[in-house]
Amino acid sequence: MSEDVVLYESSNHVGLITLNRPQARNAVNGDLAEGVEAAMDHIENDPDIWITIITGNGPSFCAGADLKAVSSGDAGRLSTKRGGFAGLVMRERTKPLIAACDGPALAGGTEIVLSCDLVVASTAARFGVPEVKRSLAAAAGGLFRLPKVLPRNVATELILTGDPISAEMAAHYGMVNTLCEPGEALATARELAERIAVNAPLAVRESLAVMKASVGLDDEAAMKLSGQAMRRLSETADYAEGPRAFIEKRAPVWQGK
Repeated sequence: MSEDVVLYESSNHVGLITLNRPQARNAVNGDLAEGVEAAMDHIENDPDIWITIITGNGPSFCAGADLKAVSSGDAGRLSTKRGGFAGLVMRERTKPLIAACDGPALAGGTEIVLSCDLVVASTAARFGVPEVKRSLAAAAGGLFRLPKVLPRNVATELILTGDPISAEMAAHYGMVNTLCEPGEALATARELAERIAVNAPLAVRESLAVMKASVGLDDEAAMKLSGQAMRRLSETADYAEGPRAFIEKRAPVWQGK
């Protein structure tokens, strides 16, 4: 993992990935993409990490692709084989991922946000896909993920004009889970992560997986997936711990197994 352009730390079952190219507004180059992928590998393989937050150092969350890298012929390194753009947008993963945006997340920055499960943003944040202003396309998920989190006409306006949307408007339409004051996005995201971390981690992962996999399915197929998840959970140690803690009137002690 690159220790320079991607920072990683963890505490209390929460991992934190920090995009660390503030001088370039955390624009994605090859080193950053590789660093994010390496961090995600570590998180997926570490049983002590249950939830992850991704944020940016400096006044921007992420300005998208580093156009200097693109113009120099280094565009191929902005994506990784498993993660896609930024080592993340197409990554298969099992653990919840929260975006903490304390500044603009534009172009590929918005596409990184759209690949997360939850979004915390301060009023200093903005979201948008301005690719059409540079004769590009938002090819890292923006064209099909924006219409899933915003009303269709709002998403169409963003995609065709390239103009951004404020954090307040994004929260109004449901793209942002929690809106906060500037400087508070990471702390607010940690609070959200802690609310998740009190729950059984395997149940959280199974529930998230079923929710994602059931999009577009009919009720019968989705019910089948839900039942399969419940059967898998019934074979875990935490499945017995939940009811036992309730009966004994104490907080459960989850093992994640």
